Amino acid sequence: MAVERARVIEAVEAARPVVERISAEVWDLAELSLEEVESAQVHVRELEAAGFEVTTGTSGFETAFVAERRFGDGPVVGFLAEYDALPGLGNEAVPRRQPRADGKTSGHGCGHNVLGAALTGAAVAVAGVLEADGLPGTVRVYGCAAEETEGAKVYMARDGLFEDVDACLHWHPWSLAAVMNMRLAATSAVRIAFHGKTAHAGMEPWSGRSALDGLELTAHGLNLMREHVEPTARIHYVYEHGGEAPNVVPDYARMLLLVRDVDRAHVVSTVEWVRQIAEGAALATQTTSEVDVFFGMHDLLPNTPLAERMQIHLEAAGVPSWTDEEQAFARECQANMGLPEAGLFEDVVPLQPEVAIGGSSDVADVSWNAPTMGVVLPTAPIGVSMHTWPVTACGGMSIGLKGALTATDVLVATALDVLTDSELRAAARADFERRTAGARYVSPIPPEQTGPRGFRLPVSAP
Repeated sequence: MAVERARVIEAVEAARPVVERISAEVWDLAELSLEEVESAQVHVRELEAAGFEVTTGTSGFETAFVAERRFGDGPVVGFLAEYDALPGLGNEAVPRRQPRADGKTSGHGCGHNVLGAALTGAAVAVAGVLEADGLPGTVRVYGCAAEETEGAKVYMARDGLFEDVDACLHWHPWSLAAVMNMRLAATSAVRIAFHGKTAHAGMEPWSGRSALDGLELTAHGLNLMREHVEPTARIHYVYEHGGEAPNVVPDYARMLLLVRDVDRAHVVSTVEWVRQIAEGAALATQTTSEVDVFFGMHDLLPNTPLAERMQIHLEAAGVPSWTDEEQAFARECQANMGLPEAGLFEDVVPLQPEVAIGGSSDVADVSWNAPTMGVVLPTAPIGVSMHTWPVTACGGMSIGLKGALTATDVLVATALDVLTDSELRAAARADFERRTAGARYVSPIPPEQTGPRGFRLPVSAP
């Protein structure tokens, strides 16, 4: 059965206060990955108030949770909520670079305050429809902590938490309105450390062995490698530690490296090459190397039936109706970013052919365990990149909230179709089985690793 459009609008309107509260409170909290304790609790509070049973501390993450409302035996739909902020992107909700008055320097420069608000709000709305209309099904919200660093979804996937789900839904703030019919790259996060021997760099450098030499030789090897990898590969790194003083031979040096490619097989092959480069650099410099592959993600799998159905609902919901004041806000943001003053996006993009892009997301590991699809809605001016201050600013005012409420609409309509349309569920499952081709999901997380290791480590040797 199809749920009428008027019923969807009614359900979204009923959940509007939930979306508004979460968006505003989480924007204000702006907690970083693995520190989003209060932000997670905002979601938990709203879900418990709506009758969901919530368990916390999911898959080794203190700030992750799973919430569920079950209405008899029926299909299962999942919502992937995120709520972590980014460092250095705190900003007042104004169209210029302006630090927050309260001194908080972190901010939702990827819009996770509105992202999580719409997903939790949609879950509350869908559960309300199932309860009122006597429909069977389970609504589940995954509190996906630390998306910006070591995304909890990957650990949840390793724990099998998505295996019984008929469809998982997500969305992301952006500058346009489109269904996310795309592939994203697989990735591995690698920490490479070198240990050497300290010495006086002026008096007797021959007594030392420089860990930094090992690291620099590794970097040189990585850059030579770039010529011989396929065009889909991305290899990028930063030096995390390179010594304390130039007159002391450094006995410890460390880099953080990301390897991306079209799938896990390509990434695993490149990481093995990285390991060999580090081993060779250690031999050449008479140091020792440690290569720690501590995190990874799969490539994102689209799902054609879900994409086509979500496109129908996106076109029905449309793009938010922007006021002159909101368009002026957007244009001022663009002017202050040196971008064309094009304002806010006003059309829905037609469903695009599948395309592969170089970014990565922990949603990918969900997509290897259950049919998965998402949508992007405008919450920032045209041309503005995520992870910038205008995204934070727009997320703290009506532009971000309007995008979130439109996303809620699309998510509710799609979820209700999943729960009530057996043919859609069967088609989505068949598409999923075709794409995975019977391959068993293998987690990129080392089996002995029980929880996040942390992208941000102290600068000194452990």
